[in-house]
Amino acid sequence: MQYLIRFTQSHEAFRLAEIQALALLANVELKVITYSAESPFCLVELPSDDAARAVVERSILAHAIYEHWGTAGTLDELHASIKRDTAQWWPLYTTSSFKLSVDCYRGSRSQKQKVALINTFSYLPFEGPIALSSPDNEFTLFEEWALEPLPEKKLPSPLEVHFGRLIAHGARNLVATFDLKKRDYISTTSMDSELALVTANIALAGPGKLFYDPFVGTGSFPVACAQFGALVWGSDIDGRSMRGAGGKKSLFGNFQQYGLEKCLGGIFVSDLTNTPVRKRRILDGILCDPPYGVREGLKVLGCRDPENVGTVERGKLMYQDPAFIPPKKPYSFMAMLDDILNFATDMLVDNGRLSFWMPTANDEDQEIAVPTHPCLEVVVICTQPFNKWSRRLITYRRLPDSEIDMSALAQRGKQDDHPNGRSADDLNPFRRHYFRGFKSEQQLSDPTAPDTSQSAI
Repeated sequence: MQYLIRFTQSHEAFRLAEIQALALLANVELKVITYSAESPFCLVELPSDDAARAVVERSILAHAIYEHWGTAGTLDELHASIKRDTAQWWPLYTTSSFKLSVDCYRGSRSQKQKVALINTFSYLPFEGPIALSSPDNEFTLFEEWALEPLPEKKLPSPLEVHFGRLIAHGARNLVATFDLKKRDYISTTSMDSELALVTANIALAGPGKLFYDPFVGTGSFPVACAQFGALVWGSDIDGRSMRGAGGKKSLFGNFQQYGLEKCLGGIFVSDLTNTPVRKRRILDGILCDPPYGVREGLKVLGCRDPENVGTVERGKLMYQDPAFIPPKKPYSFMAMLDDILNFATDMLVDNGRLSFWMPTANDEDQEIAVPTHPCLEVVVICTQPFNKWSRRLITYRRLPDSEIDMSALAQRGKQDDHPNGRSADDLNPFRRHYFRGFKSEQQLSDPTAPDTSQSAI
């Protein structure tokens, strides 16, 4: 059966990825018939109403899904299509209460015009009571208008019209529930609630699954995964970001705020290269937004010059002192990406997912390539553009051992192509381009050269 998904017109690059992930999570076969990033309407094929409901009911970027009754270029053509193709369904709704509404995308209608449009459907044999609140069945006429720069140039009629019966609403109410403005404890790097929830959906978070965030910060991703029923853990190299001021102003306080503390397995202080987690393939998902190294250079536990650092003071090992602060050394951005992939390879179950955010320049000459690993398959890449740079949500699937190219895996172990250097800029190409304004080498040497970098989309 065909269904019409009414998306929100935001984060367009993430919408299809989220719906496809939710279909996989619900074990439902979904076929996309028509989709465009320029339109909030997507026509799909699903086995049943129950399947449609299972796919959309926890979607963040879908307003609702409708049983598709027709699509046409004009209202008259739509009526003809409905009469021709859906007459066999009409008896199902003859006596139940109903509601008809009009949804105008990029357009508007007065109440009088909406009533006139609704009355054109009077041929439908609905004899039940009209119920504007909680009807048994809700039908909607969708109008998709062209985007015109000036109101006076608006076209006299919409580009396309759709009609459908409501099956289920999405979960967009969760965006407001988890809004950072209402959260007791956040930081400057906390991921906004909408994208955190979308990331959790794409990573297939769900009941009975184990998820982990190695750059947990204030806990945006674990909170989102816990909302969908996953058991979560987190760690961070800086324990202060997790502890906060204590009580409500802490990561654990965020879980208490939403009543999700039972889904928090635990948090601990650690970095990814010195983790106390044993290498066992037990995790169903790893979500993270690793540091970009812009506010400050990336750090990892360790010493710049291990030979010149004392380990004993007054006859006692220094690390056993409660006030001991572990030393840190600069960390390569590219090495961090490789370490994330290596960690996911060691920890994820078969078909488990790794979803992490990575920044890159929009200029193809400065773009950072998507990291790869023989044990991981790229599932989808979703891009959020800014001005001269973007950040990508890259999602991988852990391949079963039987599908791994062992020769590529052996070759990877011999490679060491991380940048050398001691400064933050030397070790992080994104940071270097960021503070140069993403200017090319020609522009840096010749300030009068034109700026060829891409602008915001």
